[in-house]
Amino acid sequence: MIRIAIQKSGRLNDESLELLKNCGISIDNGKDQLKASARNFPVEVFFLRNGDIPQYLRDGVVDLAILGSNTLVEKGNDLNIIERLGFSKCRVSIAIPKGSKYNEISDLNGKKIATSYPNTVNQFLEKNKINADLHIINGSVEIAPNIGLADAICDIVSSGSTLFKNNLKEVIKIIDSEAVLVQAPNLNSNQLELIEKIQFRIKAVLRAKQSRYILLNAPNDKIEDISSILPVLKSPTVLPLAKAGWSSLHSVINAGDFWEVIDQLKDAGAEDILVCPIEKMVL
Repeated sequence: MIRIAIQKSGRLNDESLELLKNCGISIDNGKDQLKASARNFPVEVFFLRNGDIPQYLRDGVVDLAILGSNTLVEKGNDLNIIERLGFSKCRVSIAIPKGSKYNEISDLNGKKIATSYPNTVNQFLEKNKINADLHIINGSVEIAPNIGLADAICDIVSSGSTLFKNNLKEVIKIIDSEAVLVQAPNLNSNQLELIEKIQFRIKAVLRAKQSRYILLNAPNDKIEDISSILPVLKSPTVLPLAKAGWSSLHSVINAGDFWEVIDQLKDAGAEDILVCPIEKMVL
């Protein structure tokens, strides 16, 4: 049995459960349930506060966790990331009131910064030789400048809408963050074997999200040129068409390169191009 921790609520919770579902792990969890079991895999899921998860990993309460990498910078630098998951992306940034003057990092000298991430901020301040005071707040820090508690804040930023609503502007990005899969220390061989199986499934899901299946028709004398544009798999599948001198090519392209690849394929002589999402991709 593997015990995996995920955030109790919020976006990271939703996307973590969706990832497990896509990995074929069905979780029977009800409202406000703090622990749930999978029906079809030896996994128990613990729903915990994000900031508490690193210590649960160290203590051996859970064996695996999905959490934000920013939480590891703050509370878990000693823990081992085994997979970067690519969702719940955000950043930890310093923001100040819109009317405040800011030209460079040294402008933070002598300022008071409200934050829920004191270790992260202190590392940044020490690295840049900035002397500032921290006001540690557990909860919404955006209000701090408006009520005179601080001159600036350091917090998670996604779209920036919360900063905008509180009349703040982002001036320094400290770190980028995303969901990561983290492994507890001192696991036995059975636990490591189950984790390896989970990680294998996760990799298949992540590859599929980053890829697209492509089918196209091309003259036979253009197959070599077109194949050189499709580098994701070892070699495209080539099938003859009923029309003499023509073939159908099947392959995979990177989703991020989609339009650039399509333009290249058309220029190389490809026609009737069909692009489809991929559910799983096992290599």
